[in-house]
Amino acid sequence: MTRVGGLLPTRADWRQARRSPGRDLIAGLTVAVVALPLALAFGVSSGLGAQAGLATAVVAGALAAVFGGSNLQVSGPTGAMTVVLVPIMRQYGADGVLMVGLLAGVVLVALAVARVGRFARYMPMPVIEGFTAGIAVVIALQQIPAALGVAGATGDRVWQVAADAAARFAGDPRPAAPLMALAVAGAMLVGARYRPAVPFSLLAVVAATVVAQITGLDVARIGALPAGLPAPSLGFADPGAVSALLPPALAVAALAALESLLCASVADAMSVGERHDPDRELFGQGIANLAAPLFGGIPATAAIARTAVNVRSGARSRVSALTHAAVLAVIVFTAGGLVGRIPLAALAGVLLATTVRMVEVGSLRAIARSTRSDAVVMVLTFAVTVALDLVTAVMVGVGVAIVLALRAVARSVRVERVPLEGDQGDAADPAADPAADLAADQDAEERRLLGEHIVAYRFDGPLFFGAAHRFLLELSEVADVRVVILRMSRVSTIDATGASVLGDVITRLERRGITVLLSGIRQGHDQVLAALGIADHLRRDGLVFSDTPAAITCARTLLNPPTGSPLLGDRAKAAI
Repeated sequence: MTRVGGLLPTRADWRQARRSPGRDLIAGLTVAVVALPLALAFGVSSGLGAQAGLATAVVAGALAAVFGGSNLQVSGPTGAMTVVLVPIMRQYGADGVLMVGLLAGVVLVALAVARVGRFARYMPMPVIEGFTAGIAVVIALQQIPAALGVAGATGDRVWQVAADAAARFAGDPRPAAPLMALAVAGAMLVGARYRPAVPFSLLAVVAATVVAQITGLDVARIGALPAGLPAPSLGFADPGAVSALLPPALAVAALAALESLLCASVADAMSVGERHDPDRELFGQGIANLAAPLFGGIPATAAIARTAVNVRSGARSRVSALTHAAVLAVIVFTAGGLVGRIPLAALAGVLLATTVRMVEVGSLRAIARSTRSDAVVMVLTFAVTVALDLVTAVMVGVGVAIVLALRAVARSVRVERVPLEGDQGDAADPAADPAADLAADQDAEERRLLGEHIVAYRFDGPLFFGAAHRFLLELSEVADVRVVILRMSRVSTIDATGASVLGDVITRLERRGITVLLSGIRQGHDQVLAALGIADHLRRDGLVFSDTPAAITCARTLLNPPTGSPLLGDRAKAAI
């Protein structure tokens, strides 16, 4: 009971709501405008229809906001989830999808009670990027039939369905649907580039609907929607089907957990002072997925795009996510007839634009340039995601990443001759300065530095995805310190995930007003950091040093700039 009690909402969750309720209400309204066309599109794409998408956005969005572990996260139907649901819908029908959602909710609650959430931070960055890019391609392929105005396309894999739809369109081309889909996607992409604050997705869908109504275009529509949400029901539940549906339910739960925890981390990084509770986040998603099927909703997870809009709109508390769900509920109860007239091709255009914005080309390019192992893991994860399925892709990606990381660690092991007279610090490392590390390792020197509000940390061994979070994130909690020196000369291996976490720690420390200095970075490791853009601002400001004594001297100078040195004083003022 103690474990469950620690997962329940508390008064502290709503403390931020009292400070700026107006900003939360405006942010929630903004997110609802963005979420409406996405909820409709993902509902249709899943096979259960637009109403299922709206029910998920309302019910799961509200419950995840109350029970989740993040103050800023927005949940609902997502593209990644629809990728998993399409084959389930094809094999088991609508009742099977609802049953899978219910079972996934049970699994997520069990994971939360078991405190499994903290392990998500060990996910390698190349796996995440390859996974995300693969999802974007799969979602785009799913939209090909609707974008071409083709019904009845068949195939075992999503790319086979897309190919069949393209072949049918080539045999009987009708340009209205593809032109509409391209117009909506183009309006979203161009508009977001020049006016990111304007909800072009909603405006484009409204414009496409008006044009279709006025001109009488022969394009498929969503169709009539019942006013309001259906009464909660367990009519879909079939205890005899649990054994058959458990494997897809585990896949749905794994995807919901992965996407939600990644999204919560993104929300933390975009805000100041926010830190989500991973186990509570799993619990909140579990409650949301237990309830959504009762109202005909599809499995839900946190939505990175809607969460990003929420944070950028100035949200401070859970009130914004609740407001988003409430606004969508009003639309469900009052505007079902208008929503039913939206062309399916317009929603396909929304999702095509969404897939383009999902892919961070710069991040993919940076990982490809960082190390060969990271590039292999990313490409392999992407390929398996598109060719097979998401869960298999994550398993393969993580497995290969572990093998390559262990190989890198094994290659980094070396035998060193250590003098018996005493500790020589980094003397065995030719790239390090012996006097620097000998002085820094002595207790007296460390006490003097701490008294000056300076602290130095030395990393020993590999800095890769399996070890990075364990000790690097602890650095962001240091107290009563004004300058932190990160000594990198004894890092034996570094990969994209370790470099990314290092960048996250630097950002967190700097947000608390702490100046970060780096020393002793090896040439090969510097290439990884430079490829990912880690610590570029430190290099520009002259805060990266070849040895530790130079870094200590700089730290002392920054805290106590020499009299009559205006340039150094300005630099110290900017840094401290």
